[in-house]
Amino acid sequence: VKLNDLKMDPSSPVLPASVLEQTASELGCSPTDKKLACHLDEKDELKHLRECFCIPKVKDLPPTDLSLVNGEESCVYFAGNSLGLQPRKVKTYLDEELDKWARTGVHGHFNGQRPWALADECILDLMAELVGAKRQEIALMNGLTVNLHLQMLSFFKPTPRRYKILLEARAFPSDHYAVESQLRLHGLDVEKSMVLLQPRQGEETLRTEDILAVIEKEGDSIAVILFSGVQYYTGQLFDIPRITKAGQKKGCLVGFDLAHAVGNVELHLHDWGVDFACWCSYKYLNSGAGGLAGAYIHEKHSKSIKPALIGWWGHEFKTRFLMENKLQLSEGINGFRLSNPPILLVCALHASLEVFSQTTMKALRRKSILLTGYLEYLIKHYYSEDKTNPEKPFVRIITPSRIEDRGCQLTLSFSLPIKSVFKELEKRGVACDMREPNALRVAPVPLYNSFHDVHRFIEILGSAIASSKQTANNTVLSGSY
Repeated sequence: VKLNDLKMDPSSPVLPASVLEQTASELGCSPTDKKLACHLDEKDELKHLRECFCIPKVKDLPPTDLSLVNGEESCVYFAGNSLGLQPRKVKTYLDEELDKWARTGVHGHFNGQRPWALADECILDLMAELVGAKRQEIALMNGLTVNLHLQMLSFFKPTPRRYKILLEARAFPSDHYAVESQLRLHGLDVEKSMVLLQPRQGEETLRTEDILAVIEKEGDSIAVILFSGVQYYTGQLFDIPRITKAGQKKGCLVGFDLAHAVGNVELHLHDWGVDFACWCSYKYLNSGAGGLAGAYIHEKHSKSIKPALIGWWGHEFKTRFLMENKLQLSEGINGFRLSNPPILLVCALHASLEVFSQTTMKALRRKSILLTGYLEYLIKHYYSEDKTNPEKPFVRIITPSRIEDRGCQLTLSFSLPIKSVFKELEKRGVACDMREPNALRVAPVPLYNSFHDVHRFIEILGSAIASSKQTANNTVLSGSY
């Protein structure tokens, strides 16, 4: 099997499990054998990208118990959905700008490889490629929630007839709070104006047909639809083009929070006609905590949508520094820029985007489908619920099983106390994250994670579950006296 010839994409009838089983068969081993992981890594055309990142050592992770593991090994880092790893070039680029500042002072604004006054524009093309937008449709500025507020101030213009905002019920808290505050800013009743979409009874994720049905039913009163591209808790990838088309057909403006989508799945914002979007860059874009965020407004709104709040960086560049206080507003999203770009944040993002430029999102997505599919396969093999053996611990995957309905993240729930499992994983050098009330999020990132990482994770998970089960049994026994 030539892995790189496989059409591992959502339109392909070939599923990851079939690829894994076929490849294992040709190798003469079980799909659970480490031999398969090694083979998949050997044939991976993107494996060199791992060398572009700093992989933490097990001994350097604070929760690690060195009596259980080899501290010199690289950790299993499955937390790229929370904070991406540091690109190796970050230090180089930061040092370049710090050195320029030390040597040239104020002259750094318009000199050097990345003039500070233009630094964000130096990487716009790289960013535009990842989100499927035109250069003039995006800006790199602020943080995600700041950008969301700036956009909502211009896109959310409630009328007596059209005044609601639609979003998923378990949206990321910052989005939820932003929407609530926007509604209150307009003097609206949050309970009546905020439409929260819940999954069906007994289900964890939203069905596309249910989203479209609500849009069809209530669309005439909905001003803005604001959805995640990928849901942070469940890992569900929403059907962005269908939601956009359905919303616009009903006269709604449609925006997306792409924090968990950008750098994770293929995006075509311009072609899909999405009205506006925003994203952070410290997850899959690896720009560091609090990194520079991005914002997008479709070019069809470039003349009609104006910023409600304006700063001098929204003024046209050619006359910006004349200081005449006669506003010449840049069109589209560029008019929303408030202040000069933070050069140190630009450096970190630049280092990561250059790694992305060595490949394509299509190639990354192809690897991601197989990588996450491998993780799913092994979890189901070892930890599916066994009704005939109620004592056996099991793991349930909350994230949709269809590859077109998810990115790289799998959200897991456990029959054992999740805090105990999480603690035992951390002791053994695994970086992932727990989300209340009962979810463990694991994200094999195709830029820097390997198939061997997945195999190691499953081995460590077995040890963590065994230890958690023993702790639970001891607790029960001690409580019986």
